[in-house]
Amino acid sequence: MYTKSILFLLFCLLITFHAHGQRTPLRVGVVGLTHTHVHWILGRPKDDFITLVGIVETNKELALRYTQQHGLSMDLVFSTMEEMIAKARPDAVTAFGTIYEHLAIVEKCAPLGIHVMVEKPLAVSLEHARKMQALAKKYKIHLLTNYETTWYPTVHAARDLLKRDSIGSISQLVIRDGHRGPLKIGVNKEFLEWLIDPVKNGGGAITDFGCYGANISTWMMEGKPLSVTAVTQQLQKENNPAVDDEATILLTYPHAKTTIQASWNWPIGRKDMELYGTSGVAFADNRNDLRLRKAVGYDGYKETKRTLAERLPPYNDPFSFFAAVIRNEIALPTYDLSSLENNMIVMEILDAAKKSARKGQTVLIK
Repeated sequence: MYTKSILFLLFCLLITFHAHGQRTPLRVGVVGLTHTHVHWILGRPKDDFITLVGIVETNKELALRYTQQHGLSMDLVFSTMEEMIAKARPDAVTAFGTIYEHLAIVEKCAPLGIHVMVEKPLAVSLEHARKMQALAKKYKIHLLTNYETTWYPTVHAARDLLKRDSIGSISQLVIRDGHRGPLKIGVNKEFLEWLIDPVKNGGGAITDFGCYGANISTWMMEGKPLSVTAVTQQLQKENNPAVDDEATILLTYPHAKTTIQASWNWPIGRKDMELYGTSGVAFADNRNDLRLRKAVGYDGYKETKRTLAERLPPYNDPFSFFAAVIRNEIALPTYDLSSLENNMIVMEILDAAKKSARKGQTVLIK
C-alpha cells in the first residue's frame, strides 16, 4: 500500500510538471519603440509566460537598430496596428510609444478583446484616461499600467512593515523620483522628441516622475487624497523649453500626507521612498536596500538594514505578471499598483496637480 501511494504521488507530480512545462506562452505584441523602457521586453529572457509575436513601428531605422541589438528578426515589425493584429494575432499588447498614443491603442484593441498594458502613466490626461477606462470596462479587457518601482522588493517590504504594525499607523510618505534630465542623461533622439513635448507627454517632470509617487501613495493610503497642492519650476529652460522640469506635489489624507518630489534636476538618478509611522520609519533607498528605524527616546533610534532578494515570478516583472492576470492565475487586490482602479486615481492627482501649479492654489478632490 505504501509503495502504491508513493507511485501515485510521483505520478501526480509528473502530471503537474508536464502541465506547467507545456503552458502555451501568451502572444504579446509591442506597439511603438520610442520609449526606451521597451528594452525591458525586447531583451527579456525567454520563458513560458509570454512570447513576442509582433512589433508596430513606422521608424524602420529605429526598428532595425533595436532588432539587431536584441537578435530579433525584422519580420516581426509591422507598420500599423491593423497589420500586426491581423498577421500576428496577439492576445495582448504592450505600449512603448508616446503617452498620447495610449488612447488610440486601447480604442483599437479593446473591441477585439486584446488586453493592454501601457508604460506609466496611464494616459496623457484625465479625459483620455476616462475614455480608456470606459472601453476597458465595455469590452472586458485588462488594462494595466507598468511602473519600474512596482517590481522593487523594497517598496513591498516597506508596505508589509506598515501592514504588520511594525512602525505604527502611517503619518506621512515622502517619495522622490527622477534624474538630471532627459538631455543630460543622454536619452536617444526618438525618446527625447516627445518626452519634452507637453502634448505627447502631458507635461515634463510632473508627468514623467510625479506619477510614481501618486501611484505608490494611492496604494499605501488605499484611496484618494482630500486635496492636491503642486508647485512646478523650469530650472533648465535651455533643455526643456516647453515643459516643467521640477515638481513638488503635496497630497493630504484624513490622517496623513504625502510629499512627492519629481525632478529632472537631481544630481543623481533616484527612485526612493520614506514611509513614516507613529513609532518608526522605513527607508526604501533603492530597489533592494531597506532600512528600518524604530524610535528610542526623543531623538534616538535603533536601525536595522536589509538587502532584499528579487521577488518571485510572476511578481518580479511586468510581463509575467500581465500574463498571470490575463490567465486568471492571480487576481488584482484593491488599489494594486498596476490596476486600472489605482491608475485612474493617479490621473486625477496629476490633473489636479497641473491645475494647482497653474492657478497657484490647492485643488480639492471630489
